[in-house]
Amino acid sequence: MEILPAFLSHLSHERRMAAKTVEAYGSDLAGFLGFLRGHLGRQPSLNALANLKARDIRAYLAARRRDGLTDASIARLLSSIKALYRWLSRAHGIENAEIGYLQGPRRAPRLPRPVSVDAAKDILHEADTEPDADPWIAARDVAVLSLLYGAGLRISEALSLTGADVPAPERLRVKGKGGKVRIVPLIQPVRDAIEDYARLCPYALPRTQPLFRGAKGGPLSPRIIQGRMQALRGILGLPETATPHALRHSFATHLLANGADLRAIQTLLGHASLSTTQVYTGVDSSQLRAAHAAAHPRA
Repeated sequence: MEILPAFLSHLSHERRMAAKTVEAYGSDLAGFLGFLRGHLGRQPSLNALANLKARDIRAYLAARRRDGLTDASIARLLSSIKALYRWLSRAHGIENAEIGYLQGPRRAPRLPRPVSVDAAKDILHEADTEPDADPWIAARDVAVLSLLYGAGLRISEALSLTGADVPAPERLRVKGKGGKVRIVPLIQPVRDAIEDYARLCPYALPRTQPLFRGAKGGPLSPRIIQGRMQALRGILGLPETATPHALRHSFATHLLANGADLRAIQTLLGHASLSTTQVYTGVDSSQLRAAHAAAHPRA
């Protein structure tokens, strides 16, 4: 039996996977089965696959690492091999416990990508001076972006504010993920931005209705702010990672860089676990390393 074609047919016709996904599995497993031919000295049969040892898989992964594959690629190869074995178990009754217990390399967590302090200031300044926008719309965009950078709100949290939040309080009550409520202090520039917008907005802002409005008076869509941020990063020459959410990352990173306590940042961001907040220590240390490498005479 041709093992690989049968497995790929299963992915295509029974699992209905996309053609490119099936192609990726095919590439990974063709390399694996080719390695086994040399490693075992024969064509890998169902019986050979059933009796394969964990050390055989490790030998293959080690060979691929010597070829220059990254941890992420090695993890994907192992995932493909395990998928093959799951199919072998269902389709042919082949069980191989050693393969199931194999662990791939741990992937390093993706670090948030904040913007710099200067870039954050430039974003707010440019949003406030947009020549083609109505003054109230420019003020609205500044207020929303100020809440992301100045208070660490998620965009959904900023857009959930209502007319009851004007005049802007010193401490804002925010309902975050899972309905969890937290209290966030508002610095004066953020409060000023909210009140400037409320003063210029041509629509009534009842206490129970959304604070931030679209051009026609309906609730403001997050896509409008995302599009505005896209335009701003084009004007300022910022990377695609400069998104509204990056301003929230910047809030946390810049606080940490200036000595804020990690527990306090966790509370301000509304993270359920400190481990979620600790990712910002990686960002801060990477920036310190970059600064050190750029400035130290011996770097």
